[in-house]
Amino acid sequence: MIQEGLPFPQEAAPAGIQESRALAAMHSRRNTFRTWDLPREAMSKTPRAWRIQAGLTQQVPEDLAPFVEWFNNQPQARERFRWALRDSVDELLDGQRTGRWAYQHLTKTEKTYLGTAVEVNLTKEFEIADGADLDWSITGFDIDCKFSKDLGGWEIPMEMYLCADHGERAGRADHAAVVTWMNDDTREWAAGIVRITDERLRWKKERDANGGRVRAYNRDNKRRLADSAKSEVYWLWGGLQTDLPTNLLLHLDPKARERILTASLPRRPSSGQQRLNQLFREVQDRIVGRQTVLTVGQQDDSPKRARDARKYLRPEGIVVLGHQGSHPHVARALRLPVPIKGEWISTRIVPVSPDDARPKFSLDGQFWARARGNELPNPAPDLPDDREIDRPSD
Repeated sequence: MIQEGLPFPQEAAPAGIQESRALAAMHSRRNTFRTWDLPREAMSKTPRAWRIQAGLTQQVPEDLAPFVEWFNNQPQARERFRWALRDSVDELLDGQRTGRWAYQHLTKTEKTYLGTAVEVNLTKEFEIADGADLDWSITGFDIDCKFSKDLGGWEIPMEMYLCADHGERAGRADHAAVVTWMNDDTREWAAGIVRITDERLRWKKERDANGGRVRAYNRDNKRRLADSAKSEVYWLWGGLQTDLPTNLLLHLDPKARERILTASLPRRPSSGQQRLNQLFREVQDRIVGRQTVLTVGQQDDSPKRARDARKYLRPEGIVVLGHQGSHPHVARALRLPVPIKGEWISTRIVPVSPDDARPKFSLDGQFWARARGNELPNPAPDLPDDREIDRPSD
């Protein structure tokens, strides 16, 4: 008999209560904080033969012109392309649930999937139609999308090019391919277009018994581009790009990252709130994105914890600015990057006189400016959510 006021035994609990317990247990597991070691190996390799320069000037090959023109005509194509690459890595890292902040933390299977994620995200970003035989159709022509974390490491299947020796597995034409690459460690990336042919793919050094050349297949009957084919690639946007959107935790000073990820409240060793408070202490005057907040918090409500950091850091003179209310106006007045939705930026401010030369804003008759390193902390004001602040004219 179950006495009133006592909890149900697990086996006697009604189905609804059992489900609630299961959900609570799952929620607890999902919000368990996880830490990861600094990667010991580089994400990417760049063979000497495939090194490319920034600012290249190339003549567009006539057969690739429709594809090049299509990308050039897409609004903000380069910006959208680099963010699709960033999103693809972040999608696999899944920092909110795993705490991972580097490509090297992924499993072998997940690393294999990165190429698929890149293709999927580029397809959605540019609304590219399916091809008849290949991944994409651009301006009515089939074109494939290939990604490799190693520059020059793209694997090309038989259906992409003409070859009499391949029989029914051969392609219907020598198709073009968009070849993409990125290195999160160095923030480098590149995107090119190349026409795939049998001759532009790798051949083995040794000959067969009759002295003929032997194609260099892998176990999946795919071949990589030959080193000599590098000159046949038309690199979009001038070759090497060096502004892959920043993986903030990866590129943070290791000691600062450790302070953030090990921060805790008394008797609460895995406090997401304290980690986010420390994040905004350590990373000031630069944009902090949603992915970083999710990874540091590792909680379902991490963005709320970022907003709550304001009240914890205000006594230290630190304001955490978002995209709403007076916050964008404060950021502009202080000449800081202005956050958009899903972004934050923190800075330490101090009261200053009206004739202080620093960029400043006024609130309720008091001027505020970004603090210098030698200025003592002073409690920051509670910024209004529903009105602009006063900004002195430049």
